[in-house]
Amino acid sequence: MLTTLCYIEQDESYLMLHRTKKTNDLSKDMWIGVGGHLKKGESPDECLLREVKEETGLTLTSYQLRGIVTFNYSENDYNPNNENNNETDTNSRNNKSSINHNENGNGEKKNNIWNSTEYNRKDKYTEYMFLYTADEFEGEIKECDEGELEFIKKSELHDLYFWSGDEIFLKLIRENYPVFDLKLTYVKKTLKSAILDGNNLELFDVLDENYHPTGIVRERTIVHETGTWHRTSHVWIFRRKEDGFDILLQKRAKNKDSFPECYDISSAGHIPAGSDYTESALRELKEELGITAKEEDLILIGNYNTECDSEFYGKKFSNREHSNIYVLDGSDLSDEDFKLQSEEVEEVIWVDYDSTRERLTDGTIKNCIIMEEWDMLTKIDEII
Repeated sequence: MLTTLCYIEQDESYLMLHRTKKTNDLSKDMWIGVGGHLKKGESPDECLLREVKEETGLTLTSYQLRGIVTFNYSENDYNPNNENNNETDTNSRNNKSSINHNENGNGEKKNNIWNSTEYNRKDKYTEYMFLYTADEFEGEIKECDEGELEFIKKSELHDLYFWSGDEIFLKLIRENYPVFDLKLTYVKKTLKSAILDGNNLELFDVLDENYHPTGIVRERTIVHETGTWHRTSHVWIFRRKEDGFDILLQKRAKNKDSFPECYDISSAGHIPAGSDYTESALRELKEELGITAKEEDLILIGNYNTECDSEFYGKKFSNREHSNIYVLDGSDLSDEDFKLQSEEVEEVIWVDYDSTRERLTDGTIKNCIIMEEWDMLTKIDEII
C-alpha cells in the first residue's frame, strides 16, 4: 500500500488532523498530518496535492519530500519480513474504507494482489508512506469529513495522542535530518521496533506514577528531550579486603551523549521496552565490561529515582529514571577478565569506598555519580 502524509507549517505550528469522525479507523482519536492513498497511475507528489486539497481545501505551492516510512502493523507478533505475511491491507493509518480493489468494471474478480486472501486480512499489513512538509499554500481551510483540522504549536506536539513512531519522524523533520528511510513495526498500537537508515533505535517503556510501564513506548532521545520517566538497571561491583571493600568505577567514553569522560557506576544501562531489570543488568555487564554473571549473582539493595536537567552539545538533556540498584561481588575478578566496550567505556578503576566519597563530592574525581545512591552502598558491609 502506498500513501502520502504531509505536515503543513505555519508560524511554528503544524496543521494536524484530529481523526474523530470515522468509526472504522485505525487512527481513531489520534492526531496526524493530512494525506491518503495513491491512486493508480499517480505519483506521490500528485497524490499529495490531491489529498491535501480534498481534506483541507488548501493548494500547496511549496513542499518537500522528507522521508519514506515503512509502517508494519499486526494484531499479534509476527515478522514483517516473512513473505507469507508481508502483503498489504486496506485498513491503513489513512483508512479509506470505501475503496474496493477486488472487482473490475464488470464486477468480475481480478486475479492480482488486491484480490488475495493475504491482502484483505485486517490483522496485519504493510504501508509505504511518502512523508512531506509544506511551508506555502493558498486558499482557506474547509471542514474535513475525517476529523477536526487545527494548527498545533510544534512545542506542544508531545502532549497529543498519536502513533509513537510519529514522534520520531517529527523530530527528524524538526532537526532538518536529510531525506530518511524509517521502518516502524507495531503490534496493535505499541511500537515494537524503529529502524532509521538501517540502524535500530532504542525504545523505552514510559512509566506511570507508580513507575510501571504504561504500554506507551518512546525513542531514547525523545525520552531525554521531554523528561519522560523510564527504567534503568545499576550494578555496583565490589571486592572484599581486610579493612572494608573497593568499588569499581567505569569512565564513560568521550563520545557519550551525556556526561562524557566522567566516572560512573560500574555498569548501568537503560531497559529496552518489554525487557526487565535483571535481564538488562546482566546484558549491560556483558556488553560494557565483558563480565558474565547469573541472575542469582545480583543482590538487589533498593531502588532510586533520578531527576536532573542538563545540556550536552547544545541540546537539552532531561533525565527522569527509576532504577533498580544491584551489587555484585567481584572479589575474584582479575584485570584480564574485563573486556571493555570501547564505544561506551574508556577505562575502569578500583577505589576504596570509605575514602572516595570526598573525592567524588569535591570534584577531584570527575564524575556523574548521585551521592545518595553512593551512600546506599554501605549495605555491602552487611553482605560481607
